[in-house]
Amino acid sequence: MALRRLSGVHAPHRKNTAAVAPVRMPVPAMLTIPMSMHIGAPAKPMVSPGDTVKVGQKIAEAGGFVSSPIYTGASGTVKKIEGVLASGGAYVPTVFIETDGQQEVSETVSPPEVTDLQSFLNAVRESGVVGLGGAGFPTAVKLAVKDLNQIEAVIINGAECEPYITSDTRTMLDDADLIMEGVALLQKYLEVKRIVFGIENNKPECIKKFQELTKGQKGVEVMALPSLYPQGGEKVLIYNVTGRMVPEGKLPLDVGAIVINCTTLAAIARYVKTGMPLIEKCVTVDGSAVKEPKNVIVPIGTPMKDVFEFCGGFKAEPKKVLYGGPMMGISVPDLEQPILKSTNAILAFDKKDAEPPRETACIKCGRCIAACPLNLMPADIETAFLLKDGAMLEKLRVNICMECGCCSFACPAKRPLVQTNKLAKQTLRAYQEAKKAEAEKAKAKEEAKKAEEAKTA
Repeated sequence: MALRRLSGVHAPHRKNTAAVAPVRMPVPAMLTIPMSMHIGAPAKPMVSPGDTVKVGQKIAEAGGFVSSPIYTGASGTVKKIEGVLASGGAYVPTVFIETDGQQEVSETVSPPEVTDLQSFLNAVRESGVVGLGGAGFPTAVKLAVKDLNQIEAVIINGAECEPYITSDTRTMLDDADLIMEGVALLQKYLEVKRIVFGIENNKPECIKKFQELTKGQKGVEVMALPSLYPQGGEKVLIYNVTGRMVPEGKLPLDVGAIVINCTTLAAIARYVKTGMPLIEKCVTVDGSAVKEPKNVIVPIGTPMKDVFEFCGGFKAEPKKVLYGGPMMGISVPDLEQPILKSTNAILAFDKKDAEPPRETACIKCGRCIAACPLNLMPADIETAFLLKDGAMLEKLRVNICMECGCCSFACPAKRPLVQTNKLAKQTLRAYQEAKKAEAEKAKAKEEAKKAEEAKTA
């Protein structure tokens, strides 16, 4: 049977560090740990300046149901808690920990007692694990399914489709046993009947390893997927594995699927096995400005500058530094930005690679439409945005854009289409809010008119 797939682009792989086993860097002098490293409510600090902390100690509790606790990956002293300008442009409460180099482990680190579904979900929540492929959505919320019969398949995301990034590849090669322990947990407590490893075919070692590990294991399979960006996008992956399209406004569970990143699953298994929560990340460090590209195991909260220094510093002045990959990565304002829970890579590019291409007029070739995995019309969205036409943006469904960057990549005129889509979403939100306010105003006016008529009747 021919493999079903959505559209996308053949972005260069540049997996320069795929064969480079991770090395652990020394603990930095200072950790800067933001309280917003996940989708949802910020975590609430549980420590105060002057407090002594140990490795694995909880320093912030979840701020709500859609939130996640935060732990420290180093022992030391809390120096201050203050707002710090993050890459997203907002000031985020941040805990500063001056490390002592002792790395004394907290007495609270102990394997959780997991006996049923609820205790498993509690463990996932307490682990501090969120989507580690870059999404940052609290995993416990994703797994909190009221009716387990809804789950027809869990897809383990090993696609890692962004150029340069190889940290998930290293998890699959170095922590395969933990991933398989995670699979067993899902089968036992979520009663999952089908688990599929979705791995791009540019990772033959990973495919071979998991084919061997899952051989003869009922309900578990490995699917080699084409190396087509954005293969790792949740909706794209679901379609290419199951053939089902997640409808607009719906969740993966509405088509019977849950997607879990392979590193996320390994982190859950590690917590259940050892009691050590999420305190560090394997991060790919690469890009044309980096002297010694490598994979590095880094305590969460480590400033970027320390990680780059561990990799030999820069061989050229970095003109752009990113969290994540070159397609969906976020540019950072300075090298004091810390490694976050969801950081799978930090990339630094020299002037040549960081220089934006010169854009020219749209030639109406349609390549952006052909490349879009969600069948949107980026050129028309750009026109509607420039006209500030909220109604047309709504009709063109710009709100479902996953901002993967395929349109910009494919455009021969080098139009900044994905950037325009992001701005167009703001225009659409303003239009929808105004429309809602107008409707409420009209409703209130009509009700007032009826009330007045009732008085005079």
